[in-house]
Amino acid sequence: MLITDVRAHHVRIPYDAGVASFKQGASAISALEIVMVEVSTDAGITGWGDAFAYVSPRTNLTAVEEMIAPQARGLEAPDAAGIPAFMEQIQRNLHLFGRYGITMFAISALDIALWDLAAKVKGVPLHRLIGAAKRTRIPAYASLLRIGNPDLIARECETALRLGYKAIKLHETTTSAVFAARQAIGKSIPLMVDMNCPLDGKAAIAFAHACRDAAPMFLEEPVWPPEDFATLAEVRTRGGLNIAAGENACTAYQFREMMKAGAVSHAQPSVIKVGGITEYLKVVALADEFGIRLAPHSPYFGPGLLATLQLMSLRDDATFVEVFYMKRAACLWRGRIDVDANGDIEVPQGPGLGYEPDKAVMEQYRVS
Repeated sequence: MLITDVRAHHVRIPYDAGVASFKQGASAISALEIVMVEVSTDAGITGWGDAFAYVSPRTNLTAVEEMIAPQARGLEAPDAAGIPAFMEQIQRNLHLFGRYGITMFAISALDIALWDLAAKVKGVPLHRLIGAAKRTRIPAYASLLRIGNPDLIARECETALRLGYKAIKLHETTTSAVFAARQAIGKSIPLMVDMNCPLDGKAAIAFAHACRDAAPMFLEEPVWPPEDFATLAEVRTRGGLNIAAGENACTAYQFREMMKAGAVSHAQPSVIKVGGITEYLKVVALADEFGIRLAPHSPYFGPGLLATLQLMSLRDDATFVEVFYMKRAACLWRGRIDVDANGDIEVPQGPGLGYEPDKAVMEQYRVS
């Protein structure tokens, strides 16, 4: 079965974040920018992948078209056993462009699409191609966007719990925000705090101490720069709280360095950033080797979320799937990945990733 084409699609789906905001620098983000990668074959079977985009969809689109497509077009599509070697060769071919950021995001999309293809060829959902599923439903946590105002944070937390979410994650950097959330949700609901890398080590340790009575499950990426694993390890040791990181890490190599440093209690591979399913599985093996819990990063709604659900179904470890807390104008999967009243998302059981994208939604919100 030959790969006949690799094509990128830019889909822009508006959303309503309510009282929250989502910014990159000074720019407010008002839509989900999704770069979906379609891998076609001469057998008529298509695989779908997802390249982390957010504020750089056109850059990612170009990376797929100029770097990724020429590496795969015309080659034999690998089966599951052959994907790791296939993708390593592509990583080797493209290493001059960096093993981080845009290059790895584009590589991730191809990798996911190849796994989707391989499972479709066998007629099984992705999780069955890899192992035995331990879960058919994954509990979700509401990943709140930046709000700032403690009263509004409390209100949004209460609303998320009424909708069925079983845990809350903040994107805040003040202790007043953390304690407002804890008071709103009570002692028994897991609370996570994503800081997005704002502090030096000393300030991060002080913040951890100040938050201890609110009992967050973990502080996520409290330190700048995110690859300063030595400082992150110091915050973990001296701050007295669990530390999560990894959404900014690419390849299993970087996760190994993070874990060797003792930087994290929770590793956060992002399947559309780390290098795809192939690298994600390597990170899982490392986490087991080092005795570190997984907390996958997944604030997206394209094929990457389906891949994350498939992968999470293979472990019965009480992990939550991250879901951006916002109202989308449309769903690529006809609402089948929405959180139900019990706060869960059902793991797709169809071949490959489980669902085919809604072509009508793709066309309605297509940018290119």
